[in-house]
Amino acid sequence: MAEEEKPLLTSSLGAEPDEENAYDSDDKVSVYISDDEHDPAAVEALSRPFSWRKLWRFTGPGFLMCIAFLDPGNLEGDLQAGAIAGYSLLWLLMWATAMGLLIQLLSARLGVATGRHLAELCREEYPAWARVLLWIMAEVALIGADIQEVIGSAIAIKILSGGTIPLWGGVLITALDCFIFLFLENYGVRKLEALFGVLIATIAISFAVMFGETEPSGKELLIGLLVPKLSSNTIRQAVGVVGCIIMPHNVFLHSALVQSRKIDTGKKSHVQEAVKYYSIESTLALLVSFIINICVTTVFAKGFYGSKGASTIGLENAGQFLQEKYGSQLFPILYIWGIGLLASGQSSTITGTYAGQFIMGGFLNLRLKKWMRSLITRSFAIVPTIIVALLFDTEGPAMDILNESLNVLQSVQIPFALIPLIALVSKEQVMGTFKIGPITKVVSWVVTVFLIIINGYLLLDFFTGEVRGLLLGSALSVALAVYVAFVIYLVLRDSPLSTRLGTLLKSS
Repeated sequence: MAEEEKPLLTSSLGAEPDEENAYDSDDKVSVYISDDEHDPAAVEALSRPFSWRKLWRFTGPGFLMCIAFLDPGNLEGDLQAGAIAGYSLLWLLMWATAMGLLIQLLSARLGVATGRHLAELCREEYPAWARVLLWIMAEVALIGADIQEVIGSAIAIKILSGGTIPLWGGVLITALDCFIFLFLENYGVRKLEALFGVLIATIAISFAVMFGETEPSGKELLIGLLVPKLSSNTIRQAVGVVGCIIMPHNVFLHSALVQSRKIDTGKKSHVQEAVKYYSIESTLALLVSFIINICVTTVFAKGFYGSKGASTIGLENAGQFLQEKYGSQLFPILYIWGIGLLASGQSSTITGTYAGQFIMGGFLNLRLKKWMRSLITRSFAIVPTIIVALLFDTEGPAMDILNESLNVLQSVQIPFALIPLIALVSKEQVMGTFKIGPITKVVSWVVTVFLIIINGYLLLDFFTGEVRGLLLGSALSVALAVYVAFVIYLVLRDSPLSTRLGTLLKSS
């Protein structure tokens, strides 16, 4: 009898019963026709260089992940970039999406190779005080993102109802999507993925119709993609384009979503194949999101770049600006915008609920029923969102200041998702033979440092403009010192320098 292949890591198919798992074994989608690698049919299937049928079985997690690239916060960044900078920042949108793809591929690789998601691995790899801080940071980032997503959906409902449903009413309606999520999840992962397929198609069709009606310049679009341009007047928009691409909760989410397929991490060939197909699927999903983001940016570039009111356009009044500019050709463009925004807001709030389940369950090792975790996660965001809706249901700059504050809140959390991710996928004890190579590691750190610098600029710009008073400034300085110290700890924790310092401290 041929010698069996030794397991690389603990098999995800045989996880400990007392530990939290992203998906129960019965909920996972079967990918392989046989788990026996000595079965001739299974061997023949694994030997194929590519299979459309196999790709279809793996398709789903990447498209749920790409919703974070299409949420209302991203759409607002797109429309502001187009209105204020024209076509000139399209190249940056392209490269920001490429950086986002790299991060998401690392997240998927971590989940496939280990059979565990990022929150679970953080719980296992970091000391108690550090993992509690990481959990708090992840929850804060998720709440900030969810407020934007729910508000975006509520604005869409207000638009589509002709203003009869106020913002707080739209928030309550959006909160009900939690029950849609719970209902569909009981019918299997593929049903939930089909819902997201419909929502992404709705977003794509809505903004494609807007693109067709406004007819942006194809030549300017191509030049904007291929020729890098950046001026002092568009720095703020450039930072916004890059800053809103990476969502901390999405890094945690993708590492869990890939576990919805039955992959035996003890079989190297299965892991290799899963990594390959998830990489293809994620690339296709982010290509779709990139095209949609281009449509939004170029529509507002064509209509409002150089206009008097360009700097005042935001999510709440964007539809009205479009309506006044283009009116009704095939269908009122105000409602086309509202439909696309509603699909964006609804889909992103559901994925936010999903991410919240994994973050809470992974960090705290909670064995709660799905409906209970969903309600707890949803409550964390809905209560502050209703308060926000009651306070900011007005026209003017208040909502823009709120969105800016929420963007800063999420930017602060970026290091606490990316640094643990890169540290873990680089670690042989965690990844086995699937740890990333030195070139990928260097590129990943360069991208991470770049994103931290970009978001640091956003943070500095916000506080220098909004923070006043000696007492508040002093408190923020102390908080900043603690923040920087924790980031340095995460970076140096497993480095040779850290090991030497630990040895010296023990010997002294």
